Amino acid sequence: MKKALIILSVLFLSAAAAMAADNVVGLWRGVDENTGDSTMYTFIYEYQDKLFGRMVVTFDEGVMKDLINRPGDKAELWVGNPSYAGMDIIWGMEDRGKRWKRGTICDPKEGKIYASEIWRDGDNLVVRGKIGPFGRNQTWQPVSREELPTGLDYGNPSSWIPVIPELK
Repeated sequence: MKKALIILSVLFLSAAAAMAADNVVGLWRGVDENTGDSTMYTFIYEYQDKLFGRMVVTFDEGVMKDLINRPGDKAELWVGNPSYAGMDIIWGMEDRGKRWKRGTICDPKEGKIYASEIWRDGDNLVVRGKIGPFGRNQTWQPVSREELPTGLDYGNPSSWIPVIPELK
C-alpha cells in the first residue's frame, strides 16, 4: 500500500510539473519585425504568483535609452507621463499550463491595452497581444548581462512591486 501511494505521489508531482508554464523570468529583447532592430529590453518578473514585464531599455532610431539616461522619452498618453524605460507593460499573467495567460499587455506609444499570453518557443519568447480571437505575435529574444550597456543597473527585480500604468 505504501509503495502504491509513493508511486502515485511521484506520478502526480511529475504531471503537475509538466503542466506548469515554462519559466520566462529574465531579460528579453523586443525586435522590430521589419528591420530586425532592437526596440526594447524588458525584464519579465514574478510578483505574487503572477507575471509582469518592465521595460528597462528602449531604443529610438537605434539610440539606446535606459534607466540611467532618460533623455525626455516619455509615455505622454499615460497618467503621470512616465518614462518608457521603467514602465511596466505586461501585468497579471497567470500560469495556465505551458503558457502564461489571462494577462494584459500595453502598447505604450499608441496607448492601447490588449489581452495577452506568453510562452516559450525554444530559446525565444512569444508574446501575443489580442482582442478576442484576433491578435498578433511578437518574438522576443533572450538577453545576457554581457549585452547590457556598461553601468546599466535596473535594480533587483525580486524586490519590484508592479506599477500598472493608467491611460489619461
